[in-house]
Amino acid sequence: MTESEEIHRVTAFWQGLGLPGLIDVHTHFMPERVLSKVWAYFDAVGPLIGRPWPITYRMEEDERVERLRSFGVRAFTSMLYPHKPSMAAWLNGWAADFAGCTPDCLHTATFFPEPGATRYVTEAIESGARVFKAHLQVGAYDPRDPLLDDVWGVLAESGVPVVAHCGSGPAPGRHTGPGPIGAVLARHPRLRLIVAHMGLPEYAEFLDLAARHPYVHLDTTMAFTGFTEEATPFPKAELPRLLDLQDRILFGSDFPNIPYPYAEALEALAGLGLGDDWLRAACHHNAARLFPAVTPAVTPAAIPEPRS
Repeated sequence: MTESEEIHRVTAFWQGLGLPGLIDVHTHFMPERVLSKVWAYFDAVGPLIGRPWPITYRMEEDERVERLRSFGVRAFTSMLYPHKPSMAAWLNGWAADFAGCTPDCLHTATFFPEPGATRYVTEAIESGARVFKAHLQVGAYDPRDPLLDDVWGVLAESGVPVVAHCGSGPAPGRHTGPGPIGAVLARHPRLRLIVAHMGLPEYAEFLDLAARHPYVHLDTTMAFTGFTEEATPFPKAELPRLLDLQDRILFGSDFPNIPYPYAEALEALAGLGLGDDWLRAACHHNAARLFPAVTPAVTPAAIPEPRS
């Protein structure tokens, strides 16, 4: 498939829904030396998961930004995350600079359980951070760590969402699964948590968590695609619950680190058979409400309110 064919395939999807474009809440941009290590991990992960994980969009940074724009992605994120102390503040500085020169990227930030985390999270919010990323698997930390309690509190009070990789896929961590992050939500019920990857493979359990907590959202990153369904299929019996939570499902892609074309993620959502209203909500409207002013060409009246 050529680049122009791919662009047509993606744009035809959202144009057919009458949308002004897409909002992708789960894309990765990070310092080059960090991203190269992430790519090296995926290059080596084949033996761990029993199949290759090729990086489809292994391009220079400016090419990756332009590819998203050519797809009609009106807003995206720079999901980045530390794996050790004294790294998060540096990543936040890079992300602030990236957002400053990339206006369609939501200013993204991150954190780690360490002294000073509350201070630099507060500073990031005051400097305009719109979304945070927490990766419990890579960071190998417990979200209940006392060093993070005030961080979660600041995020809950501010209303700034945090995308958390808290499910146990593709490999479980010591603190993944609904239990640890569920304890955080019990303490901070107004936290705007976005569960990455629909919480795979604990899909049902994270749907339960969202049903109990009205501020919890789930992103579709890699879920429902052929690549993921082969190993961790979404249980068909749970599909009606995606309609129940229609106003809290957000499209995410994992671009550029996906082992298939971008369009497959969108077509996988359409293949669920949940209807055009559900697709419009997931691919644009829900994120436009969660991140207001990211789509200036769309008036508030054009974005339906959540169902009561």
